[in-house]
Amino acid sequence: MRVSDFDYELPEELIAQVPTPRRRDSRLLVLDPESGRVAHRTFPDIADHLAPGDLVVANDTRVIRGRFLATKPTGGRVEILIERILAPDRVLAWLRSSRKPKPGTFLSVDGSADGGGGFVVRSRREELFELEIAGADGVERLIERAGAVPLPPYIRRAADDGDAERYQTVYARRPGAVAAPTAGLHFDETLLAALAERGVGIAHVTLHVGAGTFAPIRGESVQSHALHCEWVEVSAAVCEAIARTRARGGRVVSVGTTTLRALESAAAGGEVRPMRGETELFIYPGYEFRCVDVLLTNFHLPRSSLLLLVCAFGGTGPVLGAYREAVARRYRFFSYGDAMLLERAGCGP
Repeated sequence: MRVSDFDYELPEELIAQVPTPRRRDSRLLVLDPESGRVAHRTFPDIADHLAPGDLVVANDTRVIRGRFLATKPTGGRVEILIERILAPDRVLAWLRSSRKPKPGTFLSVDGSADGGGGFVVRSRREELFELEIAGADGVERLIERAGAVPLPPYIRRAADDGDAERYQTVYARRPGAVAAPTAGLHFDETLLAALAERGVGIAHVTLHVGAGTFAPIRGESVQSHALHCEWVEVSAAVCEAIARTRARGGRVVSVGTTTLRALESAAAGGEVRPMRGETELFIYPGYEFRCVDVLLTNFHLPRSSLLLLVCAFGGTGPVLGAYREAVARRYRFFSYGDAMLLERAGCGP
């Protein structure tokens, strides 16, 4: 299977640089994988496609202020993007600089050169670096004091005060992600309440999205690619809610690819079981889904692992056809863009 099979042409002006005025103002493309037909709706119309007894599962991770601009003792600049918090005084991070700093290097985030606020490089783990917090701050305090919202690399502007609220779902509660589970950005409290009143169940899992979600697939072979680990928790209560949904004939609706990855990781043994730990699950066409019936997702980067996941779910031909239609209809793409709703290929009536 070739990575080039999952490419498409995207005009740069369709990459959304700012969110819509209101969360619910996004458009919604509804794809029927069996026929390939698409319908063009607005996001609140999602209620028309969900039935009483369905269970909507969303990722409640919270984006941390995990981007820093730091200075080496030589005066060189380093961009730090936290991938994961390891301990109260240690993080795993991506570093971008002209020369990668050596172990023992102090990276200042407040202009101090004497071990004040910042990080000390302790070791390298392949592409990532383990950093220790220097000075009186712990991880959480340093993040809140000196960190910035880590907008994706395709958003060509600096984060502003509005991003602190809009690059976060309204139900985010467990800090640890450095990228938002963007399919959930379209929901507001009013719409969630309307779904609950309609008889649609709502449950939450946690998957702390890492910066590796934006990493391109290297090489041409899909099967040779490996994803970075991400931390996930699926509780016993969620597993029980899924079992009740199945018993009454309802569908499991995943809000986003991160939620789907969490649920399918928990279902690796055949049925969904409580899980707490890391997942390396890489989903691409040919994968056999065990849990999720319906997927709500944003539009993803060409040749990306997330696009492969959506193609596995809805079929490569129908999904790429829907993407071409979205481009033709001038949909907004990626994190602050519009959404797509699709049922799993082969599970329709």
